[in-house]
Amino acid sequence: MASTTLGTSSIALLPSRYFSSSSKPSVHTLSLTSGRKFYGGIGIHGIKGRSQFSVASVATEVNSVEQNPRVAAKESQRPVYPFAAIVGQDEMKLCLLLNVIDPKIGGVMIMGDRGTGKSTTVRSLVDLLPEIKVVSGDPYNSDPEDPEFMGVEVRERVLQGEQLSVVLTKINMVDLPLGATEDRVCGTIDIEKALTEGVKAFEPGLLAKANRGILYVDEVNLLDDHLVDVLLDSAASGWNTVEREGISISHPARFILIGSGNPEEGELRPQLLDRFGMHAQVGTVRDAELRVKIVEERGRFDKNPKEFRDSYKAEQDKLQDQISSARSVLSSVQIDQDLKVKISKVCAELNVDGLRGDIVTNRAAKALAALKGRDKVSTEDIATVIPNCLRHRLRKDPLESIDSGLLVTEKFYEVFS
Repeated sequence: MASTTLGTSSIALLPSRYFSSSSKPSVHTLSLTSGRKFYGGIGIHGIKGRSQFSVASVATEVNSVEQNPRVAAKESQRPVYPFAAIVGQDEMKLCLLLNVIDPKIGGVMIMGDRGTGKSTTVRSLVDLLPEIKVVSGDPYNSDPEDPEFMGVEVRERVLQGEQLSVVLTKINMVDLPLGATEDRVCGTIDIEKALTEGVKAFEPGLLAKANRGILYVDEVNLLDDHLVDVLLDSAASGWNTVEREGISISHPARFILIGSGNPEEGELRPQLLDRFGMHAQVGTVRDAELRVKIVEERGRFDKNPKEFRDSYKAEQDKLQDQISSARSVLSSVQIDQDLKVKISKVCAELNVDGLRGDIVTNRAAKALAALKGRDKVSTEDIATVIPNCLRHRLRKDPLESIDSGLLVTEKFYEVFS
């Protein structure tokens, strides 16, 4: 039950206060303090139940569906491979962890060979996701404190001085199937309500469910163009606007976009690729002993999933506490002006279009420093994350034989030396 090490640097021990890892929502105050010893493995995914919400005209009418039964149902569903049990693939795991610590990094694009555990790793993140405060019964997971993440109806209630009922629930992960329709993704007219009650009602889609959570697209390079356009629009503005049958409604749709795919099956549109904060490349494990270990671990999981998950529970809990600690100290992490200038110099000399590369690299380096329990970014932190932040932003040269990640690394050492 050996745990892997994330990145190229050692992880410091952080003092921590354990908080309940129960996924049941509660009305208690969320205490995001620090985490304990960091373990380099990564989590477990539960498949979410679908809950239906109806929104009449522009005011929200939420069915009386409590979150507790939904979470309890998740626990009884198909067990998923533990994050801490995943062998190798450190680059992918680190990128995912940094996005959980700072969602504003902007998501991860994972490209690699088929059968390398891409989707297994992403779906295993769910058990490591921290809890957030949401307005009770709101279909858009509105933040009771931040107007940017509030639905229109919740904001109106706040302006009227109404006291909001707040619950704690885990960050949501939503799968976007390749065959999904645009109506299911954006939201549509509630036909049942229209027929039975004679009113125009709006039924939120997957983008509403993914607000303040994670939207995962497997085989994203095979996604239909019209759905790519929808994702681009929401990712750019942070809002989803639906115009359907005389109903015009907008709701917040800020999510961590995670995609995975095999480059042999087709390239991703550059507009969408640029929306991913980080890019991880995954290769097939070549070491024979590691391959045997992976096969044996998978066999143990298939034979008795519950026992296998229980054997990794301690490592999962410690990693979850580590993430909680990093999120709590993230705002206090500083990066020297000299390092900021050097990061921008690397981006400029690599001819990276726009400023997203600079912004994401700064954010990712801070998140990594927080993960290690430090309040200051080091050159080593930047060296670890900068290839993942810039690799997919370089202009393609068909005659270039060197991997774009290596080009970024070479330029980094040239500037930072």
